[in-house]
Amino acid sequence: MSMMSEALKNKEIRAGGSRMVAGVVNSIETFEGEGFLVRRPFPKASFSQFDPFLLLDEMGPMELAPGKAKGAPDHPHRGFETVTYLLSGEMEHKDSRGHAGRLKAGDVQWMTAGAGVIHSEMPSKEFAREGGRMHGFQLWVNLPKGDKMTNPRYQEIPNSQSPKATSAEGLVMVSVIAGEAMGQKAVIETRTPIIYLHYKIEPGGAVTQQVPGTYNAFAYVVDGEGLFGAEGERAGDGQMVLFAQDGDEVRIENPADATATLELLLIAGVPLNEPVARYGPCVMNTEREIHQAIEDYRLGRMGAINS
Repeated sequence: MSMMSEALKNKEIRAGGSRMVAGVVNSIETFEGEGFLVRRPFPKASFSQFDPFLLLDEMGPMELAPGKAKGAPDHPHRGFETVTYLLSGEMEHKDSRGHAGRLKAGDVQWMTAGAGVIHSEMPSKEFAREGGRMHGFQLWVNLPKGDKMTNPRYQEIPNSQSPKATSAEGLVMVSVIAGEAMGQKAVIETRTPIIYLHYKIEPGGAVTQQVPGTYNAFAYVVDGEGLFGAEGERAGDGQMVLFAQDGDEVRIENPADATATLELLLIAGVPLNEPVARYGPCVMNTEREIHQAIEDYRLGRMGAINS
């Protein structure tokens, strides 16, 4: 039985209304790429995946001295999408199909790896030389079986073009990466319905976000501490809140007596309910497809990044 199913065993299933919290998950610290530190609520031994999402990494926040910034050199991707969202710092992304992009604070890159690319994610030369604060997120989104081998595609949205909104009383702010919130609709096109929102809620503020009951949904607390779900479950920095599928909206509140802004990501998507076979950064439906992906990579069929 999955963690979500286990958590729901003793929950009252209700039609409509605000969802309850199915569980709160602590993130773990791990090292990726050349050795940069990330916080990761999943996958880990106790919680392997959250359909249709495969991984969430928080990169930093780290204060890096000149010459100390690290990244993830050339590596393959096949069968899923990666969403890179930078809060501070500067990264350069390159791939084997000739794509090159630079991400700055507030920028989003939604990469559909599909049939496969060799990809590198490195701090920009300027940032590596000068150092500074690096902070961002990477979300892996599974692709439906019929889209696993689609042509790779990039959607890069600079901060200036990312839809944003502020509530009438000025206590809630949102950046809309995917889906809709507070009258704003994302410019990103997704292969399967996804909601990806970055909320900042001041003390005394609250938001009720519509999330269809068929969606799996979670919140990841970036900073501060808040109350989540119908029962006001408390969660703080570095924790992931899993919502039960017992309603069609999610409520989040920053108590009036709080001393800091509550900052969080709210992410939801339609579960694919398909088998998952995974080896490193390749995610397919069967072990046979995984072996083919590894062979294609080793034989150079995914190409190489030109320096």
